[in-house]
Parts: sequence; C-alpha cells; structure tokens
Amino acid sequence: DLWCSGGMGLPRLGGQGGKGGDVWVVATKNMTLKRIKDKFPQKRFVADAGANSGVRALKGERGADKEILAPVGITVTTDESRTLGDLNVEGDRVMVAKGGSGGSLYSAFQPSKGEAKHIRLDLKLIADMGLVGFPNAGKSSLLTALSNATPQIASYAFTTLKPEIGKLIYDDYKQISVADLPGLIEGAHMNKGMGHKFLKHVERTKQLLFVVDVCGFQLASKTPFRSAFEAVQLLTKELELYKEELLSKPALLVVNKMDLPDAEDKLAELKEQLQNPEEFSDLLPEDMIPQNYLTFRHVVPVSAITGFGISHLKSCVRQSLDEDAALEVKATHREKLQALRKQSQGRA
Repeated sequence: DLWCSGGMGLPRLGGQGGKGGDVWVVATKNMTLKRIKDKFPQKRFVADAGANSGVRALKGERGADKEILAPVGITVTTDESRTLGDLNVEGDRVMVAKGGSGGSLYSAFQPSKGEAKHIRLDLKLIADMGLVGFPNAGKSSLLTALSNATPQIASYAFTTLKPEIGKLIYDDYKQISVADLPGLIEGAHMNKGMGHKFLKHVERTKQLLFVVDVCGFQLASKTPFRSAFEAVQLLTKELELYKEELLSKPALLVVNKMDLPDAEDKLAELKEQLQNPEEFSDLLPEDMIPQNYLTFRHVVPVSAITGFGISHLKSCVRQSLDEDAALEVKATHREKLQALRKQSQGRA
C-alpha cells in the first residue's frame, strides 16, 4: 500500500500546500476478501496528493482520502504482526497510513512524503463459543445435536474444512452462536494442517468449548495414542504456543462419546486427573506439558449420538456466557460512575 505526499508551498506569498490524503480500511456489508483481491489485483492503494499552493488559493486543497472497503470481522495488521485495529461492526474505520503534510514556511515550502506501508487483512470469525478439539472428537455431531446447524460429517479426520456456525436457541428466544472450527492437529501452532487459520478464529470467540473423546484418540498410525487427559493438555499447549492470552478465556470441557463401552470408568479417571493435573504430568512428553493447566468452569459428559447430556450442556453454556455478560455490565456501570464522580469533582 502507498500513501500520498502533500502539495508544494508558495515561498513568494508564504502559501501552504495541501495535506496529502490518508488511507483508511472501512468495514462494509456484503464485502469479501476475494472481491478486494479481484478488484485490486496489484494490491496497491494510493490516496490523492495535496494541491499546491497558488496565487488563487494560498492554502492548497487537501488530497482526497482513499478508502479500502473490507468485510466486517477484519483485523488489520502490519507485516510484523502489529495490530493496527479491528473492524468488528459495519462502519468501523482504521487509518492505516497518513498523508504527508503540505509545504509551508517551516519546511522551506517543501511537502513531506506520506507513509508507505504494507498491511495485512485477517478475517476472523466472531462467535460466542468456539469448539476446540482434535479431528474425530465429534465436534460436528455435537454441533448438530446442540443446534440448528447441519454440518457435513464423515468418518475421517479433517472433515470440517471451513468454520460451521450453529445457533443454540433457548425457550426465552435467547440465541447463542457456536462455531465448529477446522480440525486442530498436533503442531498447529507451527502452521501444520490448517493450524493458523483455526487459531485465528479461536481468538474471536468469547469462550472456548473443548471437546474430547472420552476414550481418547489416535490421529494416524504414525502418531501416538492420546488419552482424553492427554488430548486436553495437548489442546491447551497448542493454544498456549500460538498465543498465551487465549487461555485467559473462560473454558468448558465436553467429554463426548459417553455411549462407548467403559466410558463411565474413563470419565471418572479423567475427572481425577483434571483435579490434580500436576500429579499426572509424567503421562505427557516434556514438550506437551502446558505452563499453566486450564481450569474448566464445567466438565459435561455427553453423547452427541444418543442425545445424553445435551440439554445440560446447553444450560451450562448459557450460564457461563450469562455470568460473563453480568460482569461486563457491572464493570461498565462502575466506569460510568467513576467518570461522573470525576466530572462533579472537576466542577467543584
């Protein structure tokens, strides 16, 4: 992306050149990243230069801004991954580069160049809950059982190739969105499989819903078998290695496939291990041990196939999100009160 310079000043009459235009990224409805790519194959955006100062107009006109129309749900970053801003709702704007100032007495009437910058547009999903689990943990089946979504389900790994959103609808018409994200695999933080795409989506969900197979899983014949406890810690480690802040999100654990033989015994074992995870860390290879173990708000056994535990899970999801919403409202009220007190103290 490139940005424009200001206009020339006019030394003879002390005139000032116009400022160069700025470049903005603006969230717009019905826009896609593909449409931006098709419309601007060069991926180069230039605002207008400021007008020169002249006898008729001593103050040159400001150059017109350039707006890059982008989809809602974009994070704008630099090539070095520094976040410039988020576009969460229609109309949100982020200035990505400033136009140069016009020439004036202070700059010997020479204009300055505008900023030149490369930016990235990352589209991320926004949902209340993000399902986190390895392939075949039964996330798609769980989403179908929970909601009105009908994802395509097959009996092989990596079945969810793009995020699938389900809506949980409650008796009082409250709706909660749950996103089933592309299957996470070991090494996702290193961008294996669809790793980074998955992990970027996780960033935008309010809470995490871990899903594990009560009997554990083996991804492929070359990879080791993982118990449910190991799967939980490996998922935690992947998130931690990608971005530690992800683990500050509230998390629930769904223990799926309770219709399988020995499920009750395995669930009891998992619960015991989760209560004192440090004691069982020797079950994990060194590079799989998370720095901090997650504490789950709820551990909910279910069977997506038979429907066992599904209504209880819906209640737990609602309760967890409602708790956080109440805390947010309290925090907002507190901030407003503090602002009012400062105002009244200022007047006094």
